[in-house]
Amino acid sequence: MTKVEEFRDRSVDQLGDELAKLKKEQFNLRFQRASGQLENTARFRVVRRDIARIMTVLKQNGGKSSAPKAAAATKKSTTAAKKSAPATKKPAKRAAKKK
Repeated sequence: MTKVEEFRDRSVDQLGDELAKLKKEQFNLRFQRASGQLENTARFRVVRRDIARIMTVLKQNGGKSSAPKAAAATKKSTTAAKKSAPATKKPAKRAAKKK
């Protein structure tokens, strides 16, 4: 398990590389678990938490990495497009039938 202070001392590029490495390891651990070959089950939990620590440090750095900014920009642009699109006319409510 890696301490958060060790992640805070690294650059954004180093954190990105470490994150990619851990995600690949997590992928491999999932396959090992599914096929019954996983011997060290505790490693799965450690990897998952290290991924969370890295992502937390990246967000605390103000989103200096390019991936979160790109995802946020895409989300904002689609939201803005929805707001600027003209509203469609809603169908009129039909009167309730009386028996």
